[in-house]
Amino acid sequence: MTQQPSTALRKIPAGVWALGFVSLLMDISSEMIHSLLPLFMVGVLGASALTVGLVEGIAEATALIVKVFSGVISDYLGKRKALAVIGYTMGALSKPLFALAPTMGWVLTARFVDRIGKGIRGAPRDALVADIAPPEVRGAAFGLRQSLDTVGAFLGPLLGVGLMLLWANDFRAVFWVSVVPAALAVALLVWGVQEPVRHESKAKRNPIQRDSLKCLSRTYWGVVVVGALFTLARFSEAFLVMRAEQSGMALAWVPLVMVAMNLVYATTAYPFGWLSDRMSHRALLGWGLLVLVAADLVLASGHHGIRVLLGVMLWGVHMGITQGLLAAMVADTAPVDLRGTAFGFFNLVSGMAMLVASVLAGFLWDRCGASFTFYAGAAFCVTTLLGLILIPDDKSPASPAG
Repeated sequence: MTQQPSTALRKIPAGVWALGFVSLLMDISSEMIHSLLPLFMVGVLGASALTVGLVEGIAEATALIVKVFSGVISDYLGKRKALAVIGYTMGALSKPLFALAPTMGWVLTARFVDRIGKGIRGAPRDALVADIAPPEVRGAAFGLRQSLDTVGAFLGPLLGVGLMLLWANDFRAVFWVSVVPAALAVALLVWGVQEPVRHESKAKRNPIQRDSLKCLSRTYWGVVVVGALFTLARFSEAFLVMRAEQSGMALAWVPLVMVAMNLVYATTAYPFGWLSDRMSHRALLGWGLLVLVAADLVLASGHHGIRVLLGVMLWGVHMGITQGLLAAMVADTAPVDLRGTAFGFFNLVSGMAMLVASVLAGFLWDRCGASFTFYAGAAFCVTTLLGLILIPDDKSPASPAG
């Protein structure tokens, strides 16, 4: 009998819920800043679109690249939680730097520290979700964590809008408030998440030595390549904020586009995660890419407020379809004792692609205009659709290495 979404939800362990609420709190903090940061960089610090793209690209690429090292370490030690605590703590400590920033150098430093923290926590946290969740609800578990994460991602901009209106566009005061939910996230992780005991039957070995890496299948590496192509198609969301500003919307209201995107993302992530446990991953990822093509074409066609809102909401649907799905695909194609390493390499390659994508988007924006940037994103989506042939249409669970 087919398991219903509500039944699967009840089977998700408490540890996954706790990790989801940790993500929710940190995303409230981060998105209070990130939904306003492009406007702060351009309007207060005088940065260009290329500079915004470079800062965002370096920041996001740093997070994804650092994940490979944290993932490897978590596999070697057999411990995930300690690395996650370190990563979330770095994220919390970076928040005051944004409020104090007098120059772009400070902003870059703050983003760098914040994203290193995200990189340290990302792969161990995802591997911890995979360790805690039973295989039959793994897609739903990733979808739930992503959904709760994204609830924070729309509450953060919403809170930012309210405070900007209350405090007459005082960016720095809003940035100071973001410190509070970040500190709560660290506290919940420390006291609210228990790491499952892993009974090691073998001596510790280096997860990135040749014999270990041979245990990562061709199917897994196909997921890595497709994930990189997908990242090229999905550049930084800072450009969505900048597109919204072109619509003539009042400055304080611009972050509402991120609220709309993340509201759609949050409401679709769990249902599509549940669906990913029941249908072809390759087919579902293909649908997600088609939705992203539609979002890019709508955003490229003009900057009228309604059109931008529709494009941003479609962007949220594609995120709901694909983000938990890609994590589940990595977990399903990697051996249990190499999951941290597998997530790490996946994010290493995606990180390099994110740097290229964001810098290219900023360059195209400055030289050719906003519309051309989104048309280029649609073209990369089509390339990624062709790349799906690299992934066998199969969801058989991976066995332990060795």
